[in-house]
Amino acid sequence: MERFHDADLSGSEFEHVRLVGAQLRRVDLTGARFQTVDLTGAAFRDVDFSGAQLRGVLVREADVSGEILSLTVNGVDVVPLVEAELDRRDPERPTLLRPTDPAGFREAWAINERRWAGTVERARLLPAEALYQSVDGEWSFIETLRHLAFATDSWVSRAIQGDPSPWHPLELPWDEMPDTPGVPRDRAARPSLDEALALRHDGMARVGRLLEGLTDESLAAQTTPVDGPGWPEPRSYPVRECLLTVLNEEYHHRLFAERDLSVLEAGDSGT
Repeated sequence: MERFHDADLSGSEFEHVRLVGAQLRRVDLTGARFQTVDLTGAAFRDVDFSGAQLRGVLVREADVSGEILSLTVNGVDVVPLVEAELDRRDPERPTLLRPTDPAGFREAWAINERRWAGTVERARLLPAEALYQSVDGEWSFIETLRHLAFATDSWVSRAIQGDPSPWHPLELPWDEMPDTPGVPRDRAARPSLDEALALRHDGMARVGRLLEGLTDESLAAQTTPVDGPGWPEPRSYPVRECLLTVLNEEYHHRLFAERDLSVLEAGDSGT
């Protein structure tokens, strides 16, 4: 089996090539062209399709999820249609994801806390070992809690409140984040549910206190860049953007957790 690692194959041409079962990780295909290619059953995860053009394609039973900002299908921008349908399915979604003023952010956070409380109670009904199980390669429930603690510390403690290195050793960045001095990444750690929740509750309380004192002026402000490596990068950000990022993380990771809890309850993790 041929293996390419840290290889520059720029300008290469592949014709009548069989790549069944091939794995591509951290590969730059900017400007690549695919013609008469069979991608049946292919899986794309954490892939940037910005500006991609698909012409004369056959799409059947495809499943697409992610941050889709614009997508034209047969001449129709489908993103507004998808957003409207998602809002219809979840009437609280606009409140959770699109607050516009301090009162709106406080309302969104209260809804988020209520929803996560229900999700945690659902998780407690499962055997403790199930909370360490991955479903189809996604984070386990415990890892999800650890990641959300990381997201809160990154965008609130670091970006807004100015702590250059606020992370607890058990917090977990996203998998593709490059190793960064001072940023924890212990995938092997197995904290208990209560230990992971202690991180979560600490971070959620910090967000709640911040939102209690949020004003129109502070919401419209820019953050002061921190001094030191980490995430987000040390530059100034709109406070509104930081808080919306936290809400987005909370909303979508709870959906992922609920999805995976359903699989675990059925007794099939897909791993």
